[in-house]
Amino acid sequence: MKGGNLELRAGIALGILIVGMSAAGIFFLPYGINDMESGRRFLPPQGRHLLGTDNFGRDVFSRIVAGGRYTLLTAILTVAGSALAGCVLGLVSGYAGGAGDEIIMRFMDALSSFPGILLALVMVALLDNGQFTLLIALLVLFIPSFTRIARSGTLQYKHRDFIRAAEIMGASGGRILFRHILPNLAPSLLSAAVLGLSNAILAEAAMSYLGLGIQPPIPSWGRMLAESQNFLFNAPWCALAPGMMIMLTVLAFHILGEGIRRRWC
Repeated sequence: MKGGNLELRAGIALGILIVGMSAAGIFFLPYGINDMESGRRFLPPQGRHLLGTDNFGRDVFSRIVAGGRYTLLTAILTVAGSALAGCVLGLVSGYAGGAGDEIIMRFMDALSSFPGILLALVMVALLDNGQFTLLIALLVLFIPSFTRIARSGTLQYKHRDFIRAAEIMGASGGRILFRHILPNLAPSLLSAAVLGLSNAILAEAAMSYLGLGIQPPIPSWGRMLAESQNFLFNAPWCALAPGMMIMLTVLAFHILGEGIRRRWC
């Protein structure tokens, strides 16, 4: 329990720091994210430029802060949408059982078998290459995990005495699912959602690195890594800054999710 509390506190502190920095960037940035100046290309970290400048003379710190809100927003929307869809499917599947349960879960198995990159490529071919396409691809990719968690919990609770009592009293299926079963699944779903944020951030960074996600001139940490690989040895700070932010953010949400799981699950 003490270990769980320590993880929970460390995850909350680190998460607040990262999210707060990204939110503050909405109101103030030292430099514009696309302000270019040829005379300050590849400046190392110093007083005026805390994390140096890139190949276009843009301030890396400003782009890191601005890129955080795009990366975090994509991850939050992905997890929120997939959690909502997965919870509904999992609750209905577990409570109804029978052929409906079999169809839903086989469809989830089929979705899980798709590699994420392949799914993103299919989405890009059908829609367009951009943040919205990336969001749809990641949302679909994350639905099966939440569906399985909700279904497993529903199977665990649907034969309990308090559910039987609600059925005898004439409660509808929707009321039983969303008023009696879902609140009992909240800790597990919350832990999965927070852990899902770390996975979504990694997935977004990987997709953007491959050019399938957020497109220039909008900054994102994965895209910044891709743009800096050609001058990794000449200006390593351009790659280290987004790489460290990805690592710290993933670590923060992973620790927070584990802390929630140990504390309440």
